[in-house]
Amino acid sequence: MARPAQTLNFLGLLLVGGAIALSPQQTRALDPDLGRFAAAKQRQLQDYAETLTNKLPSIVWSFFDAVRVDDWETATNLAARLDHISGRFPNSFRIQTSPALRSAVWAPISEMIGAYEEFHKWNNKWLHRFGREIIDSIPRGSVYFGGTDPGRFLISALSESHSDGKPFFTLTQNQLADLTYLQYLRKMYGQALSIPSDEDSQKAFEEYITDAQERLKNGKLEDGEDVRIVNGRVQVSGQVAIMKINGLLVKIIMDKNTGRQFYLEESFPLTWMYSHLSPHGLIFELHRQPLRTLSAETMLKDQAYWKKFTTDLIGDWIQERTSLKEICDFVDLTYRKDDLAGFKGDPSYARDEEAQKCFSKLRSSIAGLYSWRADQAVDPDEKQQAQKAADLAFRQAYALCPFSPEVLFRYTKLLLDLKRPDDAILAAKTSLRFDPENKAFQDLVRSLTRAE
Repeated sequence: MARPAQTLNFLGLLLVGGAIALSPQQTRALDPDLGRFAAAKQRQLQDYAETLTNKLPSIVWSFFDAVRVDDWETATNLAARLDHISGRFPNSFRIQTSPALRSAVWAPISEMIGAYEEFHKWNNKWLHRFGREIIDSIPRGSVYFGGTDPGRFLISALSESHSDGKPFFTLTQNQLADLTYLQYLRKMYGQALSIPSDEDSQKAFEEYITDAQERLKNGKLEDGEDVRIVNGRVQVSGQVAIMKINGLLVKIIMDKNTGRQFYLEESFPLTWMYSHLSPHGLIFELHRQPLRTLSAETMLKDQAYWKKFTTDLIGDWIQERTSLKEICDFVDLTYRKDDLAGFKGDPSYARDEEAQKCFSKLRSSIAGLYSWRADQAVDPDEKQQAQKAADLAFRQAYALCPFSPEVLFRYTKLLLDLKRPDDAILAAKTSLRFDPENKAFQDLVRSLTRAE
């Protein structure tokens, strides 16, 4: 059964003269990579703070003190307080916010908060395996866009030097529409990497508004894309719109840095990118020019990589002909009933939900690329090949984490396209057993069974 994630506790802050008073029982050794990252981020903040008109609140330094001794409770209390006084999150208007935190200094603070939380969520073995798989696969001097929290924060922390772009430059596509994040990137990477200016950001926003207005007239907005005409002006909001603007800024970064290679970990699917993506280990290579097709060699290389990788996690048993029922029986026994008697993988993976969710999402993202290729294919053989690759990848993703909504909804769509409604119902009912109160899962089961 899925366990609730750790939440931030707002109570129990113990501050003495701006420093943290700690008992010996509260301290322990910090992971060396996290300690190195914390020291680098603190130095970076100290340099930035010298240029600020407004002084950073003292709890910023208290937070770093708590991280340094790995005092989880105090550090997360302070992180929650920083979130509130940053003025960047809901309900911030109810309290006094810090003007300094509304500047570019927020990025390194949020990176430290994110990395610290990820190091506490994951089994250390799989955290470092995740980092090594990605970092070792990317050529030096490349640009990497981290999409998920682990993909951004862990890769930043485990890299040789995040602030120096070693071995590669780590950004996130999710925040490019935030002007203070662009300012941070220019301050950190501006001597080596060309980052969009505020004017570039404004042009990207205007380009999106123009395109969205036209699609609104023609009834071609995407699901979840909130675009309205209010008093003759176009208003946009929501994740889909912001991510489309972020996507336009990714294009600008690619155009401005012609001598670099680009790699991406998907967070939110961006349609324009699909034709530019090819599988690259756990993540994607983002090509400058669109690819007409994915070669058979590319797909076979991807399948060989994931066969080896999933063998380390859950054992070598998923083959091209492995049925969905076999997979559902496996996940029921392994994750829901915690019966590892016949389990052929690593028991530590079977009990690490953060690793399960992360690795499953990464495989699901690649399966999503194959599904898109199948939808676009004109040649019947090419379509069938892409569908088979998508089906195998989704089965692997589902075996890695059967309670992932993203995997379930993407996979059931493919199963319906393949005229396999019984398998879609089987997957939906299996996921519902892991999370019986999940309304989205309940609605999916109802809609699928009604359509039988």
